[in-house]
Amino acid sequence: MLQMTRRNFLKCSLAASSTLLICGTRAPTRVLGANDRFRVAIAGVNGRGNNHIDGFLGQPNVEIAYLIDPDRTVLARKAESLKTKIGGKYDCKGISDVREALEDKNLDAISIATPNHWHSLMTIWAAQAGKHVYVEKPMSHDIAEGRVALEAQKKYGVVVQHGTQSRSNASIAGLHEAIQAGKFGRLKISYGYACKPRDSIGFKSPSAPPEHLDWNLWRGPAVINEFHGNLVHYNWHWFWVTGNGELNNQGTHQLDIARWALDTDQTHPVRAMAIGGRFKWADQGETPNTLFGLAEFPNGQQVFFNVRNVNFKGYAQQVENEYYFEDGGKIIKNKYYSKGSNEGEPLTLPKGKITPGGNWASFIAACRASKPEMANGNAMDAHYGCVLGHVMNNSYRLGEKAPFNAKAGRFGDNKTAYEHFMKVHAMMRDGVGIPEDGADYTVGPWLTFDPKSERFIGEHASEANQLLKDTCRTGFGIPAVDKV
Repeated sequence: MLQMTRRNFLKCSLAASSTLLICGTRAPTRVLGANDRFRVAIAGVNGRGNNHIDGFLGQPNVEIAYLIDPDRTVLARKAESLKTKIGGKYDCKGISDVREALEDKNLDAISIATPNHWHSLMTIWAAQAGKHVYVEKPMSHDIAEGRVALEAQKKYGVVVQHGTQSRSNASIAGLHEAIQAGKFGRLKISYGYACKPRDSIGFKSPSAPPEHLDWNLWRGPAVINEFHGNLVHYNWHWFWVTGNGELNNQGTHQLDIARWALDTDQTHPVRAMAIGGRFKWADQGETPNTLFGLAEFPNGQQVFFNVRNVNFKGYAQQVENEYYFEDGGKIIKNKYYSKGSNEGEPLTLPKGKITPGGNWASFIAACRASKPEMANGNAMDAHYGCVLGHVMNNSYRLGEKAPFNAKAGRFGDNKTAYEHFMKVHAMMRDGVGIPEDGADYTVGPWLTFDPKSERFIGEHASEANQLLKDTCRTGFGIPAVDKV
């Protein structure tokens, strides 16, 4: 059996870049009884990592064996805080390199709350080491690495649960079961919103990394030549090399919910486009603060998505989902409106099928049972939901400038898409104060996607397929699917 040492991890990673060596011997997972101590390592302990620490601390018979972070100052602070909370019940080791934890044969799982560019690689490494994985959204930073992460889960049989906590919500599960059963007629459009007030990040000049930060490990697979202060510790979300913008940040939750409601045989969209911009701020960030995206699936169902990260007096924060049916009915804010009705009926539906206990307890239950299918938000659903966002983002990234006005949307004969786009446009024009013909949209092309090959085809395919996979730094390569 291949021993997953840091040296072997490095050899495997180098091989993934040069395709010289095949790594992939299955490491056995520990079989746990209900009363056995469950040992987990938490990677990334700043920001969302705090929720992971608290989540696992709240579960019976669970031990946080490792805290992992390349920032020594953050790591020391969190380790001291955890030491106080556990009161000497057990020891927790603070380390900077995830591979050290994965060498521990008594470690059961890793919980990943790092920047996005690390999510898939850590998931793959953990699966190869026989460790279960709880991974924050999005599971992937690009389409190709998401497929490798999914194949790693399938090959090594570990539990992978995605940080889309709504998958543990029995009410949402019940709603989607009712929609798929045809209770409201046929679903036409599943619409998600990730509209949170945010502000400009300004500019940070290139500088030497702080001494307390292991810059090599923070970058990991991401090809970044210069450090600047807007990368650490949150604003990496707004740079393509490390993040995916709001669409696959907060939006991953609502994208996953939107896709979850579609017919159960639908995987990836066949067409998608996006229009938006980074308006008003004129800052260092790259990703859009405003975006309207749409995707069409093989069965004709559509997903619309709206990102608005701006702020103004009267701004309507929306982090929610809506459903529109072919007969004109709709579900908004947990009320059903029949065609032409302004009086919504509150929904009273049976609970749906999930693994109970919330996202942390359900994950532990799946791990104890060694049943990946018990995960609320498994690797397959994670991959499909993330790709939906990646395809829209890729359209935006290939977009061309067009004047900020009502003519910018290129939706063909999709009148419904145009109507929803105009709502976004009006908010930006009237609320934010963007002058018509005084700014530019970025208008992405329609991209055609093949769900089976997970590649773009047709017009713009050459440019779009270049965005399928990020270049990785030496030592942190994503293996090929057949070498995972």
